[in-house]
Amino acid sequence: MTEKYWVPAIERADKILKEIGEFPNQLRLIDLSKKLEINKSSLFSLLNTLEMLKWVIKEDGDTYTLGPAIGGFSAAYFKQFNILQSFYKEAGSSVALINEHIQLGVLEEDNVMYLGKMEGDSRVRLVTDPGMRFPAYASAIGKIQLIQYSKEKLSKLFQSSNWERKTPYTISNIDDLYANIQKAGKNGYAIENQEASLGFHCVSAPIYNFENKIIAGVSFTMMSNSWETKQEAARDEIIKLASRLSRNAGYTGDLEKR
Repeated sequence: MTEKYWVPAIERADKILKEIGEFPNQLRLIDLSKKLEINKSSLFSLLNTLEMLKWVIKEDGDTYTLGPAIGGFSAAYFKQFNILQSFYKEAGSSVALINEHIQLGVLEEDNVMYLGKMEGDSRVRLVTDPGMRFPAYASAIGKIQLIQYSKEKLSKLFQSSNWERKTPYTISNIDDLYANIQKAGKNGYAIENQEASLGFHCVSAPIYNFENKIIAGVSFTMMSNSWETKQEAARDEIIKLASRLSRNAGYTGDLEKR
């Protein structure tokens, strides 16, 4: 992107909309003028135009809220939003930084469906590929999406599971799984140490949508020798990636502070 063709009026309108969105029905023209450092005459013209376009509504008391036109834009955006496209657009910088494999997966009942993968330089073959299903209790991507479930709901979800142990470290009962995801929910990320495959470790973070619901998970996977030196950097970066993907899906919170 270049600033050669930058339009300052659009930038000011963007700042106005963001401020009103954060403080609906609280700010008058004079408040916005002080906060955004836009002179009152210019701000009046901008607000008047935004009001005519129904991007903002002037309420009683001369405060402002976002208007119905913004809702129309939001609906149009989410209609065309594609989590897989967003993943491939955003994950490259994270792979370049950590140089390990990243995967994207969604929860399908008691399994994870893997949707996408972006590889680092490691020639190690992962046990999962896009299109494959894998038990959620044995994967970091699965467990980070299970943090939204109560123990009762987990019990129902896994009531017919045979709890196949992929390795000696695989979780094999509902009590251990619940304790594990409680910890993941508190931390904001899930770790899986050799539960899916011996010698492999994963760290995963959740992707939220505009309704504050978890819609997917992303994870780094690496071997033990890399895990010893990269686990903290991989944890921090996967949270940042999940945060970017969540913002693309309309989430307005801050995953990095959860």
